[in-house]
Amino acid sequence: MIRTIAAASLALSLLASSALAQDAGPIDPARLSSITRALASDEFQGRAPGSPGEAKTIEYLVREFKALGLEPAGDAGAYTQDVPLLRTQVKGQGEFALDLKGKARRLERNKDISATTLRPVDKVAIAKAPLVFVGYGVTAPERGWDDYKGVDLKGKIAVYLINDPDFEAAPGEPVAGKFGGQAATYYARWTYKYEEAARRGAVGALIVHETPGAGYGWSTVVASNGEGFDIVRADPSKDKVLLQGWLTGEVSRELFAASGLDFDELKAKARRADFQPIALTGSTFSAAYDVEHVQVVSRNVIGKITGASKPDESIMFAAHWDAYGVGAPDAQGRTVRPGALDDAIGVAGTMEIARAFKAGPPPARTLVFAAWTAEERGLLGSEYYGVHPTVPLETMAANLTMDVLQPNGPAKDVVLIGAGQNALEDMLAKAARAQGRTVTPDARPERALFYRADHFSLARRGVPVLLLMGLGGGADLVNGGREAGDRWVSEYTAKAYHTTGDVWSADWDLRGAAQDVALFYEIGKELAAGGQWPNWRDGSEFKPVRDASAAKRK
Repeated sequence: MIRTIAAASLALSLLASSALAQDAGPIDPARLSSITRALASDEFQGRAPGSPGEAKTIEYLVREFKALGLEPAGDAGAYTQDVPLLRTQVKGQGEFALDLKGKARRLERNKDISATTLRPVDKVAIAKAPLVFVGYGVTAPERGWDDYKGVDLKGKIAVYLINDPDFEAAPGEPVAGKFGGQAATYYARWTYKYEEAARRGAVGALIVHETPGAGYGWSTVVASNGEGFDIVRADPSKDKVLLQGWLTGEVSRELFAASGLDFDELKAKARRADFQPIALTGSTFSAAYDVEHVQVVSRNVIGKITGASKPDESIMFAAHWDAYGVGAPDAQGRTVRPGALDDAIGVAGTMEIARAFKAGPPPARTLVFAAWTAEERGLLGSEYYGVHPTVPLETMAANLTMDVLQPNGPAKDVVLIGAGQNALEDMLAKAARAQGRTVTPDARPERALFYRADHFSLARRGVPVLLLMGLGGGADLVNGGREAGDRWVSEYTAKAYHTTGDVWSADWDLRGAAQDVALFYEIGKELAAGGQWPNWRDGSEFKPVRDASAAKRK
């Protein structure tokens, strides 16, 4: 009897797996595996921008885009778009110091302070610059919030708290939930704070490091060791502060105390909408360090299927082709960091969607397929495209991005990164229901994964976006449930992510990945017919940007 029940249970499990596999429609798990295997092979040397591995990667992608029948959508009738990149590197230890009411406090780089520059300069020199505490540094009209209150930051160092004003808010505080609580908004990100400091004329910006708010420890902050990347800009001084960096919490408390201020008391005040910037009187900041800077031209690869009746309206499918190149040998002597799941498989998904569309009738709207460079250097390939788009962003209905897909077989759900942002989530839920699946929000939204993948470069310019990322929490797997999904996320993050261990495996079961790719294919099919303009939810920081171009969408 027990054997009969077990056999019946196994049969039902196999039937469920078979049905879920069929839900992938035209997306072929074997093709996903084959493309991922090719891109993650040693031949491509870890696909680092500007390396010999890039040249081979671009050659492969262009050849495959042509074979798929895609039209070129890069520069001047080509499949590629040149992306000029700036690499900066602090040379030596440099000199950093605070003057605390006449008492010199030397700061040791990577121990007390982490600093770099994203300007193409030979030397950074700042002498006794005043410091101003600007709380969380948020300007959010849609939330009725302004931390700056018109303060003059020209020639000064802006000092910031990490994360959002409501990250540590207790229940009942007026700010509680105003910025999503533990779920990070863009205002939580260090990139936003540096950009806002530049817009306001600060010479430098320093963020107080605290592990809970940052989501990572000091070792992660200093891992770059003074290296920085950016796109080449027409006026770097307009877009980037001369010095950007972090201070440890211990040094920050010394700084505040020297000005007669209580750091924790000011943190509490910064959670109020009536917070006023505070000059750290009696204290100044100085820095002097040499900088090595070089420019490298990398490339995005972009193809399209021109819309039959609405060619100026588009949907974009995208992933990043770059990984971390060649590094120090691991315990097995491997040096190539191949980026199989991060993000060769995303590129494979993009190509599979293109193949599926080419096999069907022509879409009304244009479909764009992009493989970005330099995601691992700060979303730079997609950022460059955001500044230099080859199709109008105002009439792009959606950007659908894939970055790390799980290789563990069919799942009962799909994990949504950035829940509550826009109406594309309703389309995702509809497509998932058609597969007999549900949508599960990211289990740890405080990690701000929504702001750490290439779709963000389009979101910040108003384009509605969706991200599929297997690191947002373990999927509820048909084989093993949520526990197995969570275990895979933990093991992959600890042992493979950004290392030599992110390799292709013949043991993968990519039926679940194919399911997820098929969700984007189905959403794309519905949008490609034209007529729908998904929008951002009220309260999203991106809705005002999109609304500003509403007249261009009929």
